[in-house]
Amino acid sequence: MKKLQRKFKLNRTSIVIPVYNEELRLDHCFSVIKKFIRKKKKLFLEIIFVDDGSNDMSKKKIINFINKNKKNFLNTKIKLISYKKNIGKGHAVKRGILTSRYEWIITCDLDMSVTPDQFLIWEKKKFINNNKYAYFGSRENKNSVVQTLLIRRIIGFILHLFIWTLFNIKITDTQCGFKVFHSNYIKKIFKKIKMKGYVYDVEVVLALKKEDINIVELPLTWIHKEGSKVNLIRDSVRFFFDLIILKIRYLNYQK
Repeated sequence: MKKLQRKFKLNRTSIVIPVYNEELRLDHCFSVIKKFIRKKKKLFLEIIFVDDGSNDMSKKKIINFINKNKKNFLNTKIKLISYKKNIGKGHAVKRGILTSRYEWIITCDLDMSVTPDQFLIWEKKKFINNNKYAYFGSRENKNSVVQTLLIRRIIGFILHLFIWTLFNIKITDTQCGFKVFHSNYIKKIFKKIKMKGYVYDVEVVLALKKEDINIVELPLTWIHKEGSKVNLIRDSVRFFFDLIILKIRYLNYQK
């Protein structure tokens, strides 16, 4: 175990951050990332922004951030993947993961409701100790610190009931954006992912289960940030219908 933990500390880690029309929140994201880079110690880091067809100044701001800092960060590479058409968060995360080059891969929302520091906390507490496991941040973990709106908790609970009913998934929080994977299985998983929107998280859980990859849910600190592009009503309805589509695909796949 000690040998595994020591090796892990020397591993290289990629962070995939999907972006869609986030010019107003990018400065905060950049600030958090710079602080994380200063804390990461010996960790070799690759940060991958995936611009999912933004039509604001997001792409330009990311390019400026990269050009301004590419010589300032030791053992850190910052990259941008960009395409013109908005396809969906699931597609953006898939592109980022398939492009990543390092062993450990973190997915992280741009609003930094969970900061990359969470990864270092998990490492310090020796929560991440097996490269054949997937690690999911869970806002439902009894040790998590969560600051969010009541309406989000209610809608999240309802959607979780749908997920549990349709797929019998026992994961308490499939939709938290902060997850940690290892490259020895996750690229194989994401090559098969078809859902392009928010339901991709559920499909990932099903795919991990099919490949006998254990999912470990871990506590985190999650703080709601204003400015989200998620419309609680419209996107929740879309999420529900996408779950039905995924269920049909899942049943056909099992035949």
